[in-house]
Amino acid sequence: MTYIWMKWGALPAAVLMAGSFAWAQSQTSSSAQGSSASAGQTQQPSVGQRKENQQDRIAQGVKSGQLTAGETANLETKEAAINSETRADRAANGGKLTGAEKQQINQQQNQLSKQIYQDKHNANTARYGNNEVGQRRENQQDRIAQGIKSGQLTAGETAKLENQQRNINRQVAADRAANGGKLTGAEKQQINREQNKASKNIYQKKHNATTQGGKK
Repeated sequence: MTYIWMKWGALPAAVLMAGSFAWAQSQTSSSAQGSSASAGQTQQPSVGQRKENQQDRIAQGVKSGQLTAGETANLETKEAAINSETRADRAANGGKLTGAEKQQINQQQNQLSKQIYQDKHNANTARYGNNEVGQRRENQQDRIAQGIKSGQLTAGETAKLENQQRNINRQVAADRAANGGKLTGAEKQQINREQNKASKNIYQKKHNATTQGGKK
């Protein structure tokens, strides 16, 4: 009788151990599948994420002074062209991109990424010194950089603003060259008026209906 009780008493324990082992295997398998899915998701950034990453790098370059107004305008013109191509491809395919189109856009972003790096690490910088005119230009660049970072400024808007800044910078350089490195009082007033116009333009573009992600 004792032998029979021990035999049947051990059976539930054996069943319990087998069930626990199967549950552990199931959990391990699910965890592995989840890890594989997560890895697959992080391997290749989306087209939108790639665009945002590039814009963040440009904004940082503008803010730090590594990118001049001319360099920024050139980069943003190329970014705007990629964005236009992406919109056209989506419109032609019911809002989606084909695998070949994604690959093409990624190749273009790779080329742009290399140019961003080269422009940020060349000898050209956008530091203007501690004078009033230089500080005004730097303030405008900071506002543009913030607009890129926040998504308020599209690539096309940024290119236009940076071209405006480049023209002002060229005028300042020409005036200084003609006056032994200095600006006359009249030249400072003229540059200040042009920066006032640029300032209004920056504000309007940052507060209109268009953003990097589309309409507000």
